[in-house]
Amino acid sequence: TKSFPFSVSVVTILSRSHGDRNVYPSAGVLFVHVLEREYFKGEFPPYPKSGETGNDPITFNTNLMGYPDRPGWLRYIQRTPHSDGVLYGSPTAEHVGKATIIEITAYNRRTFETARHNLVINIMATEEFPLPFQAEFYIKNMNVEEMLASEVLGDFLGAVKNVWQPERLNAINITSALDRGGRVPLPINNLKEGVYVMVGADVPFSSCLREVESPHNQLRCSQEMEPVISCDKKFRAQFHIDWCKISLVDINKVVPIYITRADPGNGILPEFGEYDPPSESLKARDFFADFLITLAVPSAVALVLFFILGYTMCCRREGVEKRNMQTPDIQLVHHSSIQKSSKELRSMSKNREISWPLSTLPVFNPVSGEVVPPIHPDNYETTSMPLMQTQTNLQNQITIPQQRPSGQCLLESLHSRQTDSICMFTV
Repeated sequence: TKSFPFSVSVVTILSRSHGDRNVYPSAGVLFVHVLEREYFKGEFPPYPKSGETGNDPITFNTNLMGYPDRPGWLRYIQRTPHSDGVLYGSPTAEHVGKATIIEITAYNRRTFETARHNLVINIMATEEFPLPFQAEFYIKNMNVEEMLASEVLGDFLGAVKNVWQPERLNAINITSALDRGGRVPLPINNLKEGVYVMVGADVPFSSCLREVESPHNQLRCSQEMEPVISCDKKFRAQFHIDWCKISLVDINKVVPIYITRADPGNGILPEFGEYDPPSESLKARDFFADFLITLAVPSAVALVLFFILGYTMCCRREGVEKRNMQTPDIQLVHHSSIQKSSKELRSMSKNREISWPLSTLPVFNPVSGEVVPPIHPDNYETTSMPLMQTQTNLQNQITIPQQRPSGQCLLESLHSRQTDSICMFTV
């Protein structure tokens, strides 16, 4: 156990008969007990190889004897298995005179062996408890295990004493910002969790501590700006304090609240007579009304909606006759003539007796000599049609008539009724 200045001290007595460690903290004063790994290393066997220094990972489990957890005022923290564990907290006046036995179990994570010791906490009363003026600081650049170190806590109390100038100054409690709803910081830029440190003194707050209550600094805090505190430079070298979160409490001005609690009694229920179970013959229950509500009513609503939809879709249609009546006659005649002409062109195209286009004639492969059959125009795809094809058989092709002079064409037309030439008359 380490001792702290400024009334943060613990008296330790080691009992040889049972191996229990006794500590005597004071009520209302911060209690810190370090579980040193070196102390428990002797309980475990050394390394099998000689000359090697053992650095086994050791973790601790602490609980109140006979219970699975610790008392409400006592906290425990161990950052890594290769660091020491710390028990800390602030006992209150209601724990004075009661011996609190804490079971400490050390686990060797390499050999899976355990060692157990008991820590007997004897809380002592103090005349200074409680100190009337209490101030709570929020330090942003510290973790709780770093703040619990005797050197760091002593430096902070020394800085507070230079600013406050009290006769008695005690560290009352230390709380991690995570226990107050803070978030775990990102592992960048060496960010810390933050810690709340409450100290108490016997003199009123100094003018420097009162500066945060000025309207100007309150306005800056509401705008998330850092207030201007004259004594901040005395902390800035080692501790970054968030002055907007400082709390100054004068317990002499605090109105006490008395809560009346009911008498718990002796734990025995009053006499209510013998237990009377329900009869074996239970009354039958009619579920017809429940059936109507859960099944018939939704079915009726769905049927009504079905009829409304059917009437809207089938009985409210305009129809072809109404549409034709509202359409101008000239537009109907125009549409009818276009449709009639389209049908006539389709029927004429099926009965024509002309040669197939060049793209549908047989194709000759110059490499293999194979003649590819023609592609019918009704079942070919334009995407797979070749760009150029070579025709080998032009039996069905009609000879293109040639132009002839007008006089010769006239004489030939007189001797023959059929001709393949086209007579061109020029004026």
